[in-house]
Amino acid sequence: MKTYPIPMVPGPVKAHPAVLEAYRVDYGSADLEKEYIELYTQTEANLKRILRTRSRVVVFLGEGMMALWGALKSCLQPGDRVLAIGTGVYGYGIGDMAASIGAEVRKVGLPYNETLSDLTEVRKAVSEFKPKMITVVHCETPSGTLNPIDGLGRLKREMDVPLLYVDAVSSIGGAPVLPDEWHIDLCLGGAQKCLSALPDTCFLSVSEKAWEIIERVDYVGYDAILPFKTAVEKHYFPYTPGWQATAGLNAGAEAILKEGLEACCQRHAEAAAYCRARLAEIGYSLYPAPQAVPSPTVTAVNVPAGIDWNEFDRRLRRHGLAAGGSYGPIAGKVFRLGHMGTQADMGLVKQALDVLETEFQQSKR
Repeated sequence: MKTYPIPMVPGPVKAHPAVLEAYRVDYGSADLEKEYIELYTQTEANLKRILRTRSRVVVFLGEGMMALWGALKSCLQPGDRVLAIGTGVYGYGIGDMAASIGAEVRKVGLPYNETLSDLTEVRKAVSEFKPKMITVVHCETPSGTLNPIDGLGRLKREMDVPLLYVDAVSSIGGAPVLPDEWHIDLCLGGAQKCLSALPDTCFLSVSEKAWEIIERVDYVGYDAILPFKTAVEKHYFPYTPGWQATAGLNAGAEAILKEGLEACCQRHAEAAAYCRARLAEIGYSLYPAPQAVPSPTVTAVNVPAGIDWNEFDRRLRRHGLAAGGSYGPIAGKVFRLGHMGTQADMGLVKQALDVLETEFQQSKR
Protein backbone atom coordinates (compact mmCIF):
# COMPACT_ATOMS: atom_id res chain seq x y z
CA MET A 1 0.00 0.00 0.00
CA LYS A 2 1.35 3.41 -0.96
CA THR A 3 1.57 6.06 1.73
CA TYR A 4 1.83 9.81 1.26
CA PRO A 5 4.13 12.10 3.26
CA ILE A 6 1.58 14.93 3.26
CA PRO A 7 -1.67 13.33 4.52
CA MET A 8 -4.53 15.84 4.32
CA VAL A 9 -7.58 13.65 3.74
CA PRO A 10 -10.57 14.63 5.91
CA GLY A 11 -10.46 11.41 7.91
CA PRO A 12 -9.49 8.89 8.89
CA VAL A 13 -6.55 11.07 9.80
CA LYS A 14 -2.99 10.11 10.61
CA ALA A 15 -3.21 8.29 13.95
CA HIS A 16 -1.65 9.85 17.02
CA PRO A 17 1.46 7.97 18.26
CA ALA A 18 -0.19 7.39 21.65
CA VAL A 19 -3.14 5.77 19.89
CA LEU A 20 -0.89 3.36 17.99
CA GLU A 21 0.96 2.54 21.19
CA ALA A 22 -2.34 1.58 22.83
CA TYR A 23 -2.75 -1.22 20.27
CA ARG A 24 0.64 -2.77 21.06
CA VAL A 25 -0.43 -4.32 24.35
CA ASP A 26 -2.19 -7.68 24.53
CA TYR A 27 -5.15 -7.75 26.92
CA GLY A 28 -7.38 -10.38 28.41
CA SER A 29 -11.04 -10.91 27.62
CA ALA A 30 -12.63 -7.49 28.07
CA ASP A 31 -16.01 -8.81 29.17
CA LEU A 32 -14.38 -10.74 32.04
CA GLU A 33 -11.76 -8.31 33.33
CA LYS A 34 -12.45 -5.51 35.80
CA GLU A 35 -9.61 -3.55 34.19
CA TYR A 36 -11.73 -3.10 31.08
CA ILE A 37 -14.50 -1.53 33.16
CA GLU A 38 -11.90 0.87 34.55
CA LEU A 39 -10.72 1.68 31.01
CA TYR A 40 -14.28 2.16 29.71
CA THR A 41 -15.15 4.39 32.67
CA GLN A 42 -12.00 6.44 32.19
CA THR A 43 -12.73 6.82 28.46
CA GLU A 44 -16.26 7.99 29.18
CA ALA A 45 -14.96 10.50 31.74
CA ASN A 46 -12.42 11.90 29.27
CA LEU A 47 -15.04 12.24 26.53
CA LYS A 48 -17.37 13.99 28.97
CA ARG A 49 -14.59 16.49 29.71
CA ILE A 50 -14.09 17.15 25.99
CA LEU A 51 -17.84 17.63 25.54
CA ARG A 52 -18.19 19.51 28.83
CA THR A 53 -21.30 17.50 29.55
CA ARG A 54 -22.89 15.95 32.61
CA SER A 55 -24.72 13.44 30.43
CA ARG A 56 -23.70 9.81 30.11
CA VAL A 57 -21.46 8.99 27.16
CA VAL A 58 -21.82 5.62 25.41
CA VAL A 59 -18.87 4.11 23.52
CA PHE A 60 -19.70 1.78 20.64
CA LEU A 61 -17.41 -0.66 18.89
CA GLY A 62 -17.82 0.47 15.27
CA GLU A 63 -17.26 3.37 12.88
CA GLY A 64 -19.11 6.67 13.34
CA MET A 65 -22.12 5.59 11.29
CA MET A 66 -22.95 3.07 13.99
CA ALA A 67 -23.63 5.88 16.44
CA LEU A 68 -25.74 7.71 13.85
CA TRP A 69 -27.86 4.64 13.13
CA GLY A 70 -28.00 3.52 16.75
CA ALA A 71 -29.32 6.86 17.94
CA LEU A 72 -32.07 6.88 15.31
CA LYS A 73 -33.15 3.28 15.84
CA SER A 74 -33.03 3.56 19.63
CA CYS A 75 -35.29 6.63 19.71
CA LEU A 76 -37.65 6.34 16.76
CA GLN A 77 -40.59 4.13 15.91
CA PRO A 78 -42.50 3.94 12.62
CA GLY A 79 -44.60 7.04 12.18
CA ASP A 80 -42.55 9.27 14.47
CA ARG A 81 -41.91 12.68 13.00
CA VAL A 82 -38.38 13.85 12.22
CA LEU A 83 -37.40 17.31 11.02
CA ALA A 84 -34.12 16.90 9.16
CA ILE A 85 -32.07 20.04 8.54
CA GLY A 86 -29.99 19.63 5.40
CA THR A 87 -27.04 21.83 4.48
CA GLY A 88 -25.00 19.13 2.78
CA VAL A 89 -24.62 15.46 1.95
CA TYR A 90 -24.82 14.20 5.53
CA GLY A 91 -27.62 16.46 6.72
CA TYR A 92 -29.90 15.37 3.90
CA GLY A 93 -28.68 11.78 4.29
CA ILE A 94 -29.68 11.55 7.94
CA GLY A 95 -33.22 12.43 6.92
CA ASP A 96 -33.13 9.54 4.45
CA MET A 97 -31.83 7.24 7.18
CA ALA A 98 -34.72 8.17 9.46
CA ALA A 99 -37.21 7.61 6.64
CA SER A 100 -35.74 4.16 5.93
CA ILE A 101 -36.70 2.98 9.44
CA GLY A 102 -40.27 4.22 9.09
CA ALA A 103 -40.17 7.77 10.39
CA GLU A 104 -42.19 10.51 8.76
CA VAL A 105 -39.56 12.98 7.64
CA ARG A 106 -39.76 16.61 6.63
CA LYS A 107 -36.61 18.35 5.41
CA VAL A 108 -35.65 21.98 5.77
CA GLY A 109 -32.91 22.39 3.24
CA LEU A 110 -30.27 24.89 2.21
CA PRO A 111 -27.77 24.82 -0.65
CA TYR A 112 -24.75 22.62 0.07
CA ASN A 113 -22.42 25.63 0.38
CA GLU A 114 -24.46 27.46 3.04
CA THR A 115 -24.89 27.11 6.80
CA LEU A 116 -27.77 27.47 9.21
CA SER A 117 -28.30 31.09 10.27
CA ASP A 118 -31.88 32.27 9.84
CA LEU A 119 -34.14 29.87 11.77
CA THR A 120 -37.42 31.24 10.37
CA GLU A 121 -38.12 28.19 8.19
CA VAL A 122 -37.10 25.81 10.95
CA ARG A 123 -39.40 27.53 13.43
CA LYS A 124 -42.28 27.40 10.94
CA ALA A 125 -41.67 23.71 10.23
CA VAL A 126 -41.53 22.83 13.93
CA SER A 127 -44.78 24.71 14.55
CA GLU A 128 -46.58 22.94 11.69
CA PHE A 129 -44.96 19.50 11.81
CA LYS A 130 -44.43 19.05 15.56
CA PRO A 131 -41.50 16.64 15.27
CA LYS A 132 -40.29 14.22 17.89
CA MET A 133 -36.72 14.81 16.74
CA ILE A 134 -34.70 17.47 14.93
CA THR A 135 -31.55 16.27 13.19
CA VAL A 136 -28.63 18.40 12.02
CA VAL A 137 -24.95 18.06 11.16
CA HIS A 138 -22.51 20.33 12.97
CA CYS A 139 -19.57 19.97 10.57
CA GLU A 140 -20.58 19.09 7.01
CA THR A 141 -17.23 17.68 5.92
CA PRO A 142 -18.13 17.28 2.21
CA SER A 143 -18.92 21.03 2.11
CA GLY A 144 -16.29 22.30 4.55
CA THR A 145 -18.89 24.13 6.62
CA LEU A 146 -19.87 24.43 10.29
CA ASN A 147 -23.49 24.89 11.32
CA PRO A 148 -24.14 27.03 14.41
CA ILE A 149 -26.13 24.88 16.85
CA ASP A 150 -26.74 27.12 19.85
CA GLY A 151 -29.69 28.99 18.32
CA LEU A 152 -31.25 25.75 17.13
CA GLY A 153 -30.88 24.33 20.63
CA ARG A 154 -32.69 27.31 22.13
CA LEU A 155 -35.47 26.94 19.56
CA LYS A 156 -35.76 23.23 20.34
CA ARG A 157 -36.14 23.96 24.05
CA GLU A 158 -38.51 26.89 23.55
CA MET A 159 -40.79 24.89 21.25
CA ASP A 160 -40.61 21.76 23.40
CA VAL A 161 -39.20 19.39 20.78
CA PRO A 162 -38.31 16.18 22.64
CA LEU A 163 -35.00 15.40 20.91
CA LEU A 164 -32.17 17.26 19.19
CA TYR A 165 -29.80 14.91 17.34
CA VAL A 166 -26.46 16.38 16.26
CA ASP A 167 -23.81 14.72 14.13
CA ALA A 168 -20.58 16.22 15.49
CA VAL A 169 -18.29 13.46 14.22
CA SER A 170 -15.95 15.87 12.43
CA SER A 171 -15.97 18.69 14.97
CA ILE A 172 -15.59 17.14 18.45
CA GLY A 173 -12.07 17.93 19.60
CA GLY A 174 -11.48 20.50 16.88
CA ALA A 175 -14.17 23.06 17.66
CA PRO A 176 -16.34 23.80 20.71
CA VAL A 177 -19.15 21.25 20.98
CA LEU A 178 -21.39 21.85 24.01
CA PRO A 179 -24.27 19.38 24.34
CA ASP A 180 -25.55 20.74 27.67
CA GLU A 181 -25.38 24.41 26.75
CA TRP A 182 -26.86 23.79 23.29
CA HIS A 183 -29.62 21.46 24.58
CA ILE A 184 -28.41 18.52 22.49
CA ASP A 185 -29.95 15.19 23.47
CA LEU A 186 -27.89 12.94 21.21
CA CYS A 187 -24.43 14.27 20.32
CA LEU A 188 -22.63 11.87 18.01
CA GLY A 189 -18.87 11.51 17.66
CA GLY A 190 -16.29 9.34 15.95
CA ALA A 191 -12.73 8.30 16.75
CA GLN A 192 -11.05 8.85 13.39
CA LYS A 193 -11.38 12.61 13.00
CA CYS A 194 -10.12 15.14 15.55
CA LEU A 195 -9.38 12.45 18.14
CA SER A 196 -6.79 10.99 15.74
CA ALA A 197 -7.72 7.38 16.53
CA LEU A 198 -8.73 4.53 14.23
CA PRO A 199 -12.20 4.17 12.67
CA ASP A 200 -13.22 1.36 15.01
CA THR A 201 -15.05 3.20 17.80
CA CYS A 202 -17.70 5.88 18.03
CA PHE A 203 -19.55 7.50 20.88
CA LEU A 204 -22.47 9.70 21.82
CA SER A 205 -23.68 11.72 24.77
CA VAL A 206 -27.22 10.85 25.85
CA SER A 207 -29.43 13.31 27.76
CA GLU A 208 -31.87 12.23 30.47
CA LYS A 209 -34.76 12.95 28.12
CA ALA A 210 -33.18 10.74 25.47
CA TRP A 211 -32.72 7.91 27.99
CA GLU A 212 -36.44 8.11 28.85
CA ILE A 213 -37.36 7.75 25.18
CA ILE A 214 -34.77 5.02 24.60
CA GLU A 215 -36.27 2.98 27.43
CA ARG A 216 -39.79 3.38 26.02
CA VAL A 217 -38.77 2.41 22.50
CA ASP A 218 -36.74 -0.56 23.82
CA TYR A 219 -34.98 -1.18 20.51
CA VAL A 220 -33.05 -4.45 20.34
CA GLY A 221 -30.16 -4.65 17.89
CA TYR A 222 -26.39 -4.61 17.62
CA ASP A 223 -26.41 -0.80 17.53
CA ALA A 224 -28.89 -0.40 20.42
CA ILE A 225 -28.02 2.21 23.04
CA LEU A 226 -30.17 0.84 25.87
CA PRO A 227 -27.88 -2.04 26.99
CA PHE A 228 -25.13 0.48 27.72
CA LYS A 229 -27.18 2.16 30.43
CA THR A 230 -26.34 -0.68 32.83
CA ALA A 231 -23.28 -2.18 31.10
CA VAL A 232 -20.75 -0.81 33.58
CA GLU A 233 -22.88 -1.47 36.65
CA LYS A 234 -23.60 -5.06 35.64
CA HIS A 235 -20.26 -5.60 33.88
CA TYR A 236 -22.21 -7.00 30.96
CA PHE A 237 -21.87 -5.52 27.48
CA PRO A 238 -24.17 -6.43 24.57
CA TYR A 239 -21.19 -7.74 22.57
CA THR A 240 -17.52 -8.43 23.21
CA PRO A 241 -15.90 -5.04 23.78
CA GLY A 242 -12.83 -4.03 21.80
CA TRP A 243 -10.17 -3.52 24.45
CA GLN A 244 -7.49 -2.15 22.14
CA ALA A 245 -10.04 -0.03 20.27
CA THR A 246 -11.32 1.52 23.49
CA ALA A 247 -7.75 2.10 24.66
CA GLY A 248 -6.99 3.82 21.35
CA LEU A 249 -10.00 6.09 21.66
CA ASN A 250 -9.03 6.90 25.22
CA ALA A 251 -5.47 7.71 24.14
CA GLY A 252 -6.81 10.11 21.51
CA ALA A 253 -9.03 11.81 24.09
CA GLU A 254 -6.18 12.05 26.60
CA ALA A 255 -3.93 13.65 23.97
CA ILE A 256 -6.50 16.43 23.50
CA LEU A 257 -6.90 16.96 27.23
CA LYS A 258 -3.13 16.97 27.75
CA GLU A 259 -2.78 19.69 25.10
CA GLY A 260 -5.75 21.52 26.58
CA LEU A 261 -9.12 21.66 24.87
CA GLU A 262 -8.97 25.41 24.20
CA ALA A 263 -5.43 25.16 22.85
CA CYS A 264 -6.47 22.25 20.64
CA CYS A 265 -9.40 24.20 19.20
CA GLN A 266 -7.13 27.20 18.67
CA ARG A 267 -4.62 25.03 16.80
CA HIS A 268 -7.40 23.87 14.47
CA ALA A 269 -8.68 27.43 13.96
CA GLU A 270 -5.21 28.74 13.10
CA ALA A 271 -4.52 25.93 10.64
CA ALA A 272 -7.88 26.52 8.95
CA ALA A 273 -7.42 30.29 8.73
CA TYR A 274 -3.97 29.91 7.20
CA CYS A 275 -5.26 27.32 4.75
CA ARG A 276 -8.13 29.49 3.53
CA ALA A 277 -6.01 32.65 3.29
CA ARG A 278 -3.23 30.93 1.38
CA LEU A 279 -5.66 29.23 -1.02
CA ALA A 280 -7.26 32.58 -1.84
CA GLU A 281 -3.84 34.16 -2.29
CA ILE A 282 -2.83 31.45 -4.76
CA GLY A 283 -6.03 31.89 -6.73
CA TYR A 284 -8.21 28.98 -5.68
CA SER A 285 -11.92 29.46 -5.07
CA LEU A 286 -13.33 28.21 -1.76
CA TYR A 287 -16.54 26.20 -1.99
CA PRO A 288 -18.49 27.64 0.99
CA ALA A 289 -20.55 30.73 0.22
CA PRO A 290 -19.12 34.00 1.60
CA GLN A 291 -21.86 34.19 4.25
CA ALA A 292 -21.39 30.56 5.35
CA VAL A 293 -19.41 29.56 8.44
CA PRO A 294 -16.29 27.65 7.31
CA SER A 295 -15.21 24.59 9.24
CA PRO A 296 -12.06 24.72 11.39
CA THR A 297 -11.40 21.05 10.65
CA VAL A 298 -11.77 20.78 6.87
CA THR A 299 -11.54 23.20 3.94
CA ALA A 300 -13.54 22.58 0.75
CA VAL A 301 -12.15 24.02 -2.47
CA ASN A 302 -13.57 24.24 -5.98
CA VAL A 303 -11.59 22.14 -8.44
CA PRO A 304 -9.91 24.62 -10.84
CA ALA A 305 -11.81 25.16 -14.08
CA GLY A 306 -10.74 23.02 -16.97
CA ILE A 307 -9.12 20.31 -14.82
CA ASP A 308 -10.59 16.88 -14.18
CA TRP A 309 -10.55 16.11 -10.46
CA ASN A 310 -9.11 12.61 -10.90
CA GLU A 311 -6.23 13.95 -12.98
CA PHE A 312 -5.68 16.81 -10.53
CA ASP A 313 -5.65 14.32 -7.66
CA ARG A 314 -3.04 12.21 -9.45
CA ARG A 315 -0.86 15.30 -9.88
CA LEU A 316 -1.11 16.18 -6.20
CA ARG A 317 -0.23 12.65 -5.16
CA ARG A 318 2.86 12.68 -7.35
CA HIS A 319 4.06 15.43 -4.99
CA GLY A 320 3.12 13.31 -1.96
CA LEU A 321 -0.09 15.20 -1.12
CA ALA A 322 -3.20 13.13 -0.37
CA ALA A 323 -6.27 15.38 -0.40
CA GLY A 324 -9.86 14.18 -0.55
CA GLY A 325 -12.59 14.47 -3.12
CA SER A 326 -16.22 15.02 -2.16
CA TYR A 327 -19.59 13.28 -2.42
CA GLY A 328 -23.05 13.52 -3.89
CA PRO A 329 -23.85 16.38 -6.26
CA ILE A 330 -20.49 18.07 -5.59
CA ALA A 331 -18.39 14.98 -6.35
CA GLY A 332 -15.71 15.83 -8.92
CA LYS A 333 -16.33 19.55 -8.42
CA VAL A 334 -14.91 20.04 -4.92
CA PHE A 335 -11.83 18.73 -3.16
CA ARG A 336 -11.03 18.93 0.53
CA LEU A 337 -8.10 19.38 2.88
CA GLY A 338 -8.56 17.78 6.28
CA HIS A 339 -6.68 19.82 8.86
CA MET A 340 -8.06 17.94 11.84
CA GLY A 341 -6.48 16.05 14.70
CA THR A 342 -2.82 15.32 14.02
CA GLN A 343 -3.22 17.01 10.63
CA ALA A 344 -4.05 20.39 12.19
CA ASP A 345 -0.32 20.96 11.98
CA MET A 346 0.92 24.22 10.49
CA GLY A 347 4.01 22.60 9.00
CA LEU A 348 1.92 19.95 7.27
CA VAL A 349 -0.61 22.50 6.05
CA LYS A 350 2.18 24.67 4.62
CA GLN A 351 3.62 21.69 2.73
CA ALA A 352 0.19 20.95 1.28
CA LEU A 353 -0.31 24.54 0.18
CA ASP A 354 3.13 24.63 -1.44
CA VAL A 355 2.12 21.64 -3.57
CA LEU A 356 -1.23 23.23 -4.43
CA GLU A 357 0.51 26.46 -5.43
CA THR A 358 2.87 24.59 -7.74
CA GLU A 359 0.05 22.70 -9.41
CA PHE A 360 -2.13 25.80 -9.73
CA GLN A 361 0.66 27.68 -11.49
CA GLN A 362 1.27 24.77 -13.83
CA SER A 363 -2.42 24.48 -14.64
CA LYS A 364 -2.48 28.11 -15.79
CA ARG A 365 0.36 27.70 -18.29
